[in-house]
Amino acid sequence: MVRTTRITPHMIRVVLGGEGLAGFSAGEYTDHYVKLLWPRAGVVYPEPFDIFEIRARMPREQWPVVRTYTVRAWDAARGELTIDFVYHGDTGVAGPWAAGARPGDEISFLGPGGGYAPDQEADWHLMAGDESALPAIGASLERLPAGAPARVFVEVAGPEEEQVLPTPGDAEIVWLHRGDAPVGDKLVRAVRGLGFPGGTVHAFVHGEAGFVKELRRHLRVERGLPMDRLSISGYWRRGQDEDGWQSSKREWNQQVEAEEARVLA
Repeated sequence: MVRTTRITPHMIRVVLGGEGLAGFSAGEYTDHYVKLLWPRAGVVYPEPFDIFEIRARMPREQWPVVRTYTVRAWDAARGELTIDFVYHGDTGVAGPWAAGARPGDEISFLGPGGGYAPDQEADWHLMAGDESALPAIGASLERLPAGAPARVFVEVAGPEEEQVLPTPGDAEIVWLHRGDAPVGDKLVRAVRGLGFPGGTVHAFVHGEAGFVKELRRHLRVERGLPMDRLSISGYWRRGQDEDGWQSSKREWNQQVEAEEARVLA
């Protein structure tokens, strides 16, 4: 780890560097992600650390804890990987680690993966998400063509969580302050109330699974967007940690797709 910055009260930016990043490559997508690995307390892992060897030879309960995070930026010239962490205090694994990280600390990860970048030929762009999608939205805004129209909706806890999001595009960024409302309520209302400009849209909608499901139905069924114009997924789900959500996500996706197919049939 090279340095950390508290960019808002609940967002910590961590910059990783060093020889361990040799060979790392990102840049094709703006939603690149890595899977960070934390050792289980009291478990001794073989050296050199090899997650595939660990999974093949050690019981599942001893596998490292895995959390998925977006690549906020990759500077190939400097060999620096930037990741933003949502911090909610001393609960969980990733947030407390980011809050306590010091230069020289080490962490292992897998990746990167990814699949979305703004279509350079789209007439306009729609981006919507909560804090978990904010790093990808920020990276995507930086990749917009000069002057490209974009309508961006970001829901955060309050005004203190807003960030500066530079872009060469013509982006109208609306910050929605959640307050005591359920996650995604204000976001869903804002996107539903948007008057769609003419032309072809390329949309990116990510965050808590409940509101993502509502917006997927709105965009696919009510707005008629084909899937090839839409990147949409639940990054997390209320009441579940990543382990629980990832184990049930495939089934959840299948249910959403089946419901959608019945309506569109």
